Amino acid sequence: MTLVEAGYTARHLSVLEGLEAVRKRPGMYIGSTDSRGLMHCLWEIVDNGVDEALAGHCDRIEVELHPDGSVEVRDNGRGIPVDVEPKSGLAGVELVYTKLHAGGKFGGGSYSASGGLHGVGASVVNALSARLDVETRGQEISFRRGVTGIFDGEGPTAKFKKKSGLREGGKLPKNVTGTRVRFWADKQIFLPDAEVSLDEIHVRLRQTAFLIPGLTLAVTDSRHEERVEEEFRFDGGISEFTEFLARDEPVCDVLRLQGMGHFHETVPVLDDQGHMTPTEVQRELTVDVAVRWGKGYESTVRSFVNVISTPKGGTHLTGFERGLVRTINELLRETRLLKNGDDPVTKDDISEGLTGVVTVRVPEPQFEGQTKEVLGTSAATRIVSHVVSRELKELFANPPRGFKQPLRAVLEKIVAAAKARIAAREHRDNQRRKSVLENSALPAKLVDCRNDAVDRSELFIVEGDSALGTAKLARDSEFQALLPIRGKILNVQKASVSDMLKNAECAAIIQVVGAGSGRSFDIEAARYGKVILMADADVDGAHIRCLLLTLFHRYMRPMVEAGRVFAAVPPLHRIELTNPGRGKEKYIYCYSDAELQKVLRDLERRGKRWKDPVQRYKGLGEMDADQLAETTMDPRHRILRRVRIEDAEGAEGIFNLLMGSEVAPRREFIVSSAAEVDRDHIDA
Repeated sequence: MTLVEAGYTARHLSVLEGLEAVRKRPGMYIGSTDSRGLMHCLWEIVDNGVDEALAGHCDRIEVELHPDGSVEVRDNGRGIPVDVEPKSGLAGVELVYTKLHAGGKFGGGSYSASGGLHGVGASVVNALSARLDVETRGQEISFRRGVTGIFDGEGPTAKFKKKSGLREGGKLPKNVTGTRVRFWADKQIFLPDAEVSLDEIHVRLRQTAFLIPGLTLAVTDSRHEERVEEEFRFDGGISEFTEFLARDEPVCDVLRLQGMGHFHETVPVLDDQGHMTPTEVQRELTVDVAVRWGKGYESTVRSFVNVISTPKGGTHLTGFERGLVRTINELLRETRLLKNGDDPVTKDDISEGLTGVVTVRVPEPQFEGQTKEVLGTSAATRIVSHVVSRELKELFANPPRGFKQPLRAVLEKIVAAAKARIAAREHRDNQRRKSVLENSALPAKLVDCRNDAVDRSELFIVEGDSALGTAKLARDSEFQALLPIRGKILNVQKASVSDMLKNAECAAIIQVVGAGSGRSFDIEAARYGKVILMADADVDGAHIRCLLLTLFHRYMRPMVEAGRVFAAVPPLHRIELTNPGRGKEKYIYCYSDAELQKVLRDLERRGKRWKDPVQRYKGLGEMDADQLAETTMDPRHRILRRVRIEDAEGAEGIFNLLMGSEVAPRREFIVSSAAEVDRDHIDA
């Protein structure tokens, strides 16, 4: 059967024009229609103001979240042109907000470097908004789902009348330049739970303030009764940003590596007749890098292009890494810290304790996709690598006053990391060979399961030998394994790697999980599909659970990221009913003091009686096997809390606060939280 015979003709073809395509396929332009996509819309508007700041025409940007769900962005830049564009016959501001690929960032003289490249940001936000208002240069214009018109009232549900053209604006003061944009996200497009995150706004505005010294960025959250205001401004630039990101003591103060390079590329350029003509142009790419080595082991490197974050890196980050690795190896050979025949140091060796910010500015960079997460400009690799190499060599050859010894210490730290890596590799190789020969005996205290299927097996890390005895009787030995630990394990947030490996409890856990630790951790080698932390339902149990989570977060983080680490939730109280009624449960389990009081009040209201005193479990060992199985171990009845890392930075901060070596921030947290704990106790 042919297509014609099947009735497939030209009338079945559709052509989506203008903003219709955006509304039909929003994910192509903003990635998704959840909160992430909504935040992308906000950044498209904010970045227009940031581009004005990059061009030197703006020093303040304000974001306000309104109670009706709308978002407003104001800047004091030059404003969007309001005169008529000859070809379209539309005012500049209407052209920018209603036509795809319209803007001032296509190689003209308006912007030498900007985050907006495709001319679709403002128009995409307009297409996906139930209402969008723009005020600029004393003029105001409104849109509904991309259509120009006038609203009779506030909000997107106000009466709308299609009418093109600008009108006199009145929201911005007469003496204030710039642009005010307010938009209401279209509920027909975005998911019901999509919302703007104040925390994400704080992170992004703080980051931008670091990247553009002298620019003030303010945010006001008016969505709730208590108005929240925050303002960011940093004059120290990326050097200050690097210090902000660093979480350890410095080996050497921040090093600044700056330079530029030129390259040629062929791009379409508008000629005098308005036609796009392939033209070879010379580009200038400026590089600004800040690096700092600390005494810790974690690495944090952020990369940016024209102030736009590139979380997945790209050619500029590749150039940074290549230049760093090549130059450090050359310096190590010159200083004889690496001998002839020694293996060269690797990127991982150099990255231990490294905090860095890599920024480049270039006209019309090539990104992979509208979301701009990866830079694709190929010349950036060569230029960034050259700048990093040249500037590092100059710093080591002619160190500033007070830097000679710290720079030497950086090289010594890198060599020490390389030696530790090589020693660990040799140890691992020896252990693997030993495993093959001796079948790798696991700790004697491990009570293993019979099932070898990883996806079904569970490892319970149990607090104490008494709880272990009960758990042996309560478990399903087919797929549930038990590993007892003795009290509170080592606080690995404060300890070194060697101290952690020397600790019997930590070493046993890592050995039983069977996937290694730290950077060598291989989740595919893990012996169990779930790791369940089973501690008493009291303060000591919570502390032990926190110590175990610290171990997993620091040395077996992929298990947490994969959602394979859980916390068991054992009950705290058991109520024994004396008159449960025929066929009714005799026992009721409560998991907190507040829940106990609530259940007792409910039982009293229903005329139920119970045995006094109510049993309070001091530990898991006080339960018999049936009770432990029913409440904590049997998959049919138990409650598990999955441990997740939604935001790695936030998790790292919490672990540093609660478990780190800095006492002052922890004391401040305890004092500031005491009132809240007391209030919760009173409410309960």
